This record gives sequence, C-alpha cells and structure tokens, in this order.
Amino acid sequence: MRGLILGVAALVVTSSFAQAAGDSIAGRTVMVKCQSCHGKDGVGRAMLVGGEAPNIAGQKYDYLVHSLMAYKAGERKSPMMSLAVKKLSDEDIANVAAYYAAIKITVEPPPP
Repeated sequence: MRGLILGVAALVVTSSFAQAAGDSIAGRTVMVKCQSCHGKDGVGRAMLVGGEAPNIAGQKYDYLVHSLMAYKAGERKSPMMSLAVKKLSDEDIANVAAYYAAIKITVEPPPP
C-alpha cells in the first residue's frame, strides 16, 4: 500500500498539472490573444455573437488552467475558446492563467 501511495505521489509531482504556478509576467504576452474578449483587466466584453465573454479577473489559477486545458482537449465546447487555445502550450496556459489570477479585484456591497 505504501508503494502505491509513493507511486501516485511521484506521478502527481511529475505531471504537467503539478508544475509550479505560471509566470504572470510571461502571461502578459499570451494575454494579447485573450484581451479582445476578456480585456487586459479580465473584465469580459460584449461580443458580436454569443453574448458576453465572462469576467476572469481574479479567478482561481487552478480553475483557469483546468478550463483552458478542457477547451484545448475538446472537453468543453466553445468555438471561440477552442480556436483561441488551440496553439497554446501548457506553459502558455499556465502563464496566462497566472496573469488573470493575479489581477486584484474588490467587491463592495451596494449602498443601503
């Protein structure tokens, strides 16, 4: 049993998902492909077709990576997103996720 646990731990440590969080500075160069819909600030824009792109500013890094990888693998369906992530490397995905996750957002309750 201990060998199984160590084997699984080794697999997780060496997997691409276990890599250190991406580089938000490097993510700025990748973000250029995303900004027409999600903006530099991560606030979604109205689109000609399909409503609005979602806000991704301050979104959790792991969620962004998982979502982008799912679009790339065809597990999530969106013609726009599938096209956008098609040529991104795993490192690009990690970096752009780090960029948008690093954006600080504040939430204020509405005035009484």
